[in-house]
Amino acid sequence: MSPTLFRTATTPNGAEFDLLWTLPPAALLVIAAAAIALLLVLIMQFRIHAFLALIIVSLLTAIAAGIPVGMIVTVLTQGFGGTLATVALLVGLGAMLGRMLELSGGAQVLTDALIRRFGEKRAPLALSVASLMMGFPIFFDAGLVVMLPIIFTVARRLGGSLLLYAFPAATAFSVMHIFVPPHPGPVAASGLLGANPGIVLLLGLVVALPTWYVVGYHFGRFVGRRYDIAVPEILGRADSSDNAFASSPKLRTIVFLLVLPLVLIFLNTGLNFAATAGWVSLDEVWVQALRLLGETPVALLITVVLGMWLLGWGARKERTLVETVVDGALGPVCSIILITGAGGMFGGVLRSSGIGTALAGSLDAIGLPVIVAGFLIAAIVRIAQGSATVALTTAAALVQPIVVDSTSFNPIEVAAIVLSLAAGSVFAGHVNDSGFWLVSKFFGMDTKTTLKTWTVGQALVGVCGFILSLAIFLIAGAF
Repeated sequence: MSPTLFRTATTPNGAEFDLLWTLPPAALLVIAAAAIALLLVLIMQFRIHAFLALIIVSLLTAIAAGIPVGMIVTVLTQGFGGTLATVALLVGLGAMLGRMLELSGGAQVLTDALIRRFGEKRAPLALSVASLMMGFPIFFDAGLVVMLPIIFTVARRLGGSLLLYAFPAATAFSVMHIFVPPHPGPVAASGLLGANPGIVLLLGLVVALPTWYVVGYHFGRFVGRRYDIAVPEILGRADSSDNAFASSPKLRTIVFLLVLPLVLIFLNTGLNFAATAGWVSLDEVWVQALRLLGETPVALLITVVLGMWLLGWGARKERTLVETVVDGALGPVCSIILITGAGGMFGGVLRSSGIGTALAGSLDAIGLPVIVAGFLIAAIVRIAQGSATVALTTAAALVQPIVVDSTSFNPIEVAAIVLSLAAGSVFAGHVNDSGFWLVSKFFGMDTKTTLKTWTVGQALVGVCGFILSLAIFLIAGAF
């Protein structure tokens, strides 16, 4: 691929193909900006459903970028399917678990316990502490789905905007996912830059917790007071079968069902982290078996089946009733799954067109300090194509020669560079990010409100994370 003109591209699955015409980075930037603007106009001005708008804009962007007609559908469907492969199972299984927790009365039981411990005024803090703990091993989307019934129950009981309770919890999952190993982003960047995973983990917590406190807690309280968002019925409305499922389970049963997927998932992410550090070998059979149990879809599947037993069959409820309850969880989330997949389609087109690589290469040529350049590269790639993982790995690959070949950076400085890249990769998630649509639809917010709340919040997470990373870098360099 030429550094200035992009003649070849790759599908989301990695197959190379030739573009119909060559475009300089400036033209690709114009296409990306126009595509995002058109998407916002279609959704906000003409009120076209987000699922349809994303497909329309993805198609037009592919044509404008020069993707051959015969490859357009392939690029669209691979972007769509690749996102669904990771999101659909998690959302579907998480929704089943969440609906059983809510309708059995388990969410209410846990809510009562949290409020007794923290008090009503500190309910958002209680939810966030739980989310921070869950967010250490569990991914953002899976953790958020599992916590939703708890968040909704607290919001219904105490009143006020849903954002007072949901925004701090969602931000807690976000900062843990992006800054703290054993999540894949910081682990991958650590591997590329030769950073010590243990140091990245410790400093990741140093960055993540204050960032959550400033953005998740304080900015969350601000948006919660400013935007009055009602608790949505996304998990379904109550009916006679729902009432028949209620049983007020014991607190320890609910805690077990919430902690179990965390423990199982930690088997996977923890062992991956241990393998990166050289403590275990991924070739060992027992390690592979534990990692399988810890794969997020498998962990959630095990938890859902146990939930069906503990909250349903074991409580002497009819099998048809249990089936009705878990089936009822799927209908309301289908729209979310499809919109999220369409967001992945749009991001896949942007990546296949070479927009992210073009912008990153242009910025890399400016000659900024590595920690600043890395943050800006990750942030711009994130804004351009949506994927935090792609933004992080792209930025890490571009600064890798500087960091790895240099003898002037100590281990703490290298870890700080990794965290600065992570901060850039989460910056200002918007309409080309599948997570944006997940938050928008689960919280019952329209696109405009989500941009004003979640996108601004993610931008603040990026800025706060970078400031703290830069401070660590400068302090470490002074010694």
